[in-house]
Amino acid sequence: MSLEQLDAFLAEARQRQPLAARLAEPLELVDFLDLARGAGYAVEEADVIAAQQRQESRLSDAELQRRAGQEARRLRHFINA
Repeated sequence: MSLEQLDAFLAEARQRQPLAARLAEPLELVDFLDLARGAGYAVEEADVIAAQQRQESRLSDAELQRRAGQEARRLRHFINA
């Protein structure tokens, strides 16, 4: 697992307009990984998941509760009761 590779890729992408433009678009995970690998970074799915977990661990309790509420509302509208 290489969070360092993912972090380095994202840092480079902020500096390179073509990469930044691609990352500004919604991407499927496989497309994101292909983009990172095409730029020369060894990034795997596990790295992306670890980065998401790292980001969420930095959130406040209030932010986590807000997100949980949003998800619950989304599911409530998705599931027909």
